[in-house]
Amino acid sequence: MTRTRIVPTLLLFVLCFSLSFNAYASRHKARSAAPARSARAEKRGRKGREVAERGRGRAGRTKAPAHETRAERRRREREEARADRRGGRKLSRRERLLQARREAEARRRAELARLAAIARARAIEQALRNEVASNIAKDDTTGEDLEVRRAALNAIGNHIATVVVMDPKTGRVYSIVNQDWAVRRGFKPCSTIKLVTGLAGLSEHVIDPLQEASMVSLNSNRLDLTDALAFSNNGYFQNVSGHVGFDHMISYARQLGYGERTGINHANEYMGRVPLFKQGYAVNHMGSHGDDFEVTPVQLATLVSALANGGTLLTPHLPRTPEENVHFHVEVRRQLSIPQEYLRRMLPGMVGAVNYGTGRRAYDPSETIAGKTGTCIGQGGWVGLFTSYAPVEDPQLAIAIVGMGPDARQHATVAIAGQIYKALAYRFGKRGDKAPYKLTPDILAPRPKIAPSAIANVSEEDAEEKAAEQEEAGTNAVPTDADNSAPTTNGTNVKPALKAINPTPAGTVPRATNPTPAGATSMKKQTQTTDTRPRRVNPNEPQ
Repeated sequence: MTRTRIVPTLLLFVLCFSLSFNAYASRHKARSAAPARSARAEKRGRKGREVAERGRGRAGRTKAPAHETRAERRRREREEARADRRGGRKLSRRERLLQARREAEARRRAELARLAAIARARAIEQALRNEVASNIAKDDTTGEDLEVRRAALNAIGNHIATVVVMDPKTGRVYSIVNQDWAVRRGFKPCSTIKLVTGLAGLSEHVIDPLQEASMVSLNSNRLDLTDALAFSNNGYFQNVSGHVGFDHMISYARQLGYGERTGINHANEYMGRVPLFKQGYAVNHMGSHGDDFEVTPVQLATLVSALANGGTLLTPHLPRTPEENVHFHVEVRRQLSIPQEYLRRMLPGMVGAVNYGTGRRAYDPSETIAGKTGTCIGQGGWVGLFTSYAPVEDPQLAIAIVGMGPDARQHATVAIAGQIYKALAYRFGKRGDKAPYKLTPDILAPRPKIAPSAIANVSEEDAEEKAAEQEEAGTNAVPTDADNSAPTTNGTNVKPALKAINPTPAGTVPRATNPTPAGATSMKKQTQTTDTRPRRVNPNEPQ
């Protein structure tokens, strides 16, 4: 090979070697720098994600306004939830339209459901009104006092109710409007059971007649038997019923005529119903709401007549012929084994219920009326009761009224009784100004012992009625209890608990199964106290 050919070949070889070496060096450098670059990239990505999350949180959750309504709060929470699902990004126009369409459809369905519920309620209400009108048309008015019946019919009007009017001293029945309901149908007694609970508590010495040992506290207020009856306070009578016990409560209820026929001369009289067994807190609730009891309006009329006449349980009787009317005979079923002083001790609370309590729609300044209201949910809907007699100084009329439907919840039964008393005042009203010596001014004109501002918290029937109205209007999301549930006077649906001031002393000897005679002085206090459960969060049945 000549010299001229060797030199170009060497130069070409050197060039190829240098190019290969540079390629190898660059690849080696890239492999060694890759871990560092990946670490830096991962760090930058992590920081970016954190910043994005913080931004998404600020964008998705806005600060709640100071005076945000419930609807606004729910709307804001839904928007936050949607923002979280979409990663915090702003909705597109198509998504906003779809969302608006879905919300409109939901509102439309809710409105249709509300209208359907209203239609069902109105249909049920109209069916009840038709049933009452049909029953009244079928009433047997033979022997009734037509003037009293006319007054009762005018007072009822188009209300869904039944009325019993009788003489509390003799048991003579003046008139029964809607006899099928009054004689042959049972109703939950609701808060009228508190008459039985109060008498049982007095007779068993759970309630002191002087009231010093029977008070319970509600925040800064103290309730005695008079105000507890007047305002139909559930906690007070739950405390009493728990101390009296189930067996003794049923014993006094049967003695007052519950669970047996009155003996009225109407066919197919219903005997009512009393509970078979309860224990624990169920006994407390039974004493304030009448759980598992069923009473007829005729039984309520005979019960309040026994309170009016001094403790005689009469057989109601309707004279069918003129001869029977002229020679009317009083039929006594039994004499109550309850001292008259205890019967008289119930009177201020019943008068207070009409003067300033739950039965004030029947108030009449010209005569003194004693009564007890009851409002709760039973028989598939609202039930309202009012049993009363007047005038207190010389009882001439005993009236028991039971209503159903929206009229019952609004205390229409109380207003009906008030109209009947006024219409018949010229015939059965107060005679003279002199009161019997046993009726003192504190009985005939009691005054509430609690502050007026606290009445709304104590009067549970009024509170449950308002709560039910708010629920129907859609402003209260929590349903009320069937009986005077519920409740709701402090801005929430939690009732303040009632606490006993004078609980039964520890170590007391248990009471025997058979009740001790009511007049015995050696009676021991019942050791069955209230259950360890907390009080009801929401009271089953305005009263």
